[in-house]
Amino acid sequence: MARQRSMEAVLASEFVTIGELVRLTGARYSTLKFYTEAGMLPFVQPEPRLTRRYPREAAVAQVAQIRRLREQGYSIPEIQQLLAGEP
Repeated sequence: MARQRSMEAVLASEFVTIGELVRLTGARYSTLKFYTEAGMLPFVQPEPRLTRRYPREAAVAQVAQIRRLREQGYSIPEIQQLLAGEP
């Protein structure tokens, strides 16, 4: 099992793993996985077998935006449209 990076190291990184994003946002792993698969949470994966890396600041902001929209009553398809810039 891999050793977790300290929160200090995570906060200093440009990119984070999904597990680190869970720690940063308090969102469930399954929720972030769903957002990723739905195209709502951008990531970088240089090669298919490498771990997905999320741009820390952008990903945390995106999760916060999705939460706000969910609290306002928007559905997932509506949020996908909003995030894609569609009317």
